[in-house]
Order: sequence, then C-alpha cells, then structure tokens
Amino acid sequence: MTELDFIAALRNLPLHSGARGLNDDCAVLDIGGETLVLTHDAMAQGVHFRSDADLADVAWKLLASNLSDLAAKGAQPIGVLLSHSLSEDDDQFLSGLNAALVQFNTTLLGGDSIAATQGRTFAITAIGRATHRPVPSRSGAVPGDNVYITNCVGRAMLGFEGDPDHLKAFNRPEPRLAEGTALAPLVTAMMDISDGLLLDAFRLAQASHVTLAIDSALVPVADANRRDDCMRWGDDYELLFTLPAHVQPPVPATHIGSVEPMGFAPLMVDDNPVVNSQGLGFQH
Repeated sequence: MTELDFIAALRNLPLHSGARGLNDDCAVLDIGGETLVLTHDAMAQGVHFRSDADLADVAWKLLASNLSDLAAKGAQPIGVLLSHSLSEDDDQFLSGLNAALVQFNTTLLGGDSIAATQGRTFAITAIGRATHRPVPSRSGAVPGDNVYITNCVGRAMLGFEGDPDHLKAFNRPEPRLAEGTALAPLVTAMMDISDGLLLDAFRLAQASHVTLAIDSALVPVADANRRDDCMRWGDDYELLFTLPAHVQPPVPATHIGSVEPMGFAPLMVDDNPVVNSQGLGFQH
C-alpha cells in the first residue's frame, strides 16, 4: 500500500469522533472542561535521518515535528510519550531530547524502549491543551479567504545540502507554537508545512473542498534561484493558514494567494491547475 492507501483503509476501522475522519494531523478530545489535542509522528533511519546523523539532532527534530502539529491547532504542549530504539549512542539522543523539552517548555510522560536489529525508528505522541475552541482544522477555508504562510520555505532543504547558514533549520527546527496560539481564534483553516508547501496546500484545499490559488512570486523562499524546489522540499515546519479577507494576521506572515470556489483542480499555481498531488512534495 501507499501511505494514502493505508490511511484510506484505516477509515474502515472503528474511528473515534475526535479522529476527525483521519483528515487532519491531530485528534481532538473534549475531556471535562478541557479540549486535548493529540498527535503522533515517527522518524526512521534512512528515511528521515542519515545513519551518521547526530542523534541529539534527531531527538530534537522528533519532538519539534510533533509540537509543530500542535502549533497548527493552537495547542500548548502538556507532555509527550516516547518510543525509543536502543543503541550505542542513546546518551546523544537523551541530550537532544532534554534540550528540546526545556526549550519548548514541555515534559516527558513515559513511553517504551525496545532493542532493534535493523534500522532504528523513534516516535513521539504529543499531548496538548487547546487554547481556543473550535480547534482549527484543515477543512475550514472558504472562498474569499486569503492564504498566508509564516516565515519562508526552503531553509531545511539548503541545510540538508550542507549550507552552513541553514543547517539549524534542518537539524533543529522551531515549531511555531506562539504563532499558532495567536492565530487559532482567527483562522478558518491551518496546518503546518512538513511535506512541502505545494503538497500541503493541495491537502488543505482538498479537506476544505475549495481551490487554493497561489502566486509563486509572492512565496518567501530561502533561495530565489530555486523557488520551485523550495516550495516542494518540505521539512520547514512553518504554518500555512487562511484568514477572512478583512482580517490581518497578528503574527509576521506573508500573503501568498487566495481561496476560490472548488474548481477543476484543488490547487492553482500561477494560474496553472494542479490536479494530482504526485511530485508536489514528500510522500511515503
């Protein structure tokens, strides 16, 4: 199965209403007077990190990628559960995890450790508290909204390629938790950019049953000579969101397009319809 095939098959299983039909990055649970937001992300050796990667960086990025999902829901982290593959450099992993937990003001709740004989896989379940209800989703964009992103895209790509000015963006990304909290009461839809701006915009449009029209010249990129690569590569962990036309974002952000009624394609880039998600970004 492809990743999309597997997720489609999962929808045939008994789903909790908080799973949002598996169309979002997080589950949302109302518990008493609180709303909890839960997400789970994994990283595998050879897919998400090189075999010679510094495991302190891997641990940081694992936590940051999970917290980025919470940020897109305007949630503040409560704690995390860790799944860890034991090996000879566990001390490095623990050092990076500790640094990230302190940096992002969250704590470890528990988890599980195993011995792995092949490539190592690490995973985290992050639990957050919603700061605004209803909790933002991918599915609320409406025609007439404007499309924004925080900061720029392409820094992680350049860091992966060894650019010293962008190594930190790839190895130790910063989830936009404060921005997500500020945006949550205002946005109509929001998600983080983990798999590439174009692919994630395509997904947001599909979930909202609209067309997103993006002007690539407006997209802030880390390398203007590689604009298309920057929009497709991913691993940026910025926020992609939509706002009503009369609302200005309360955080630094760039207007990159508009939301239109659902048409022939979920995504329009420079007036060119994009009908297929293949090649738009990273997919398993």
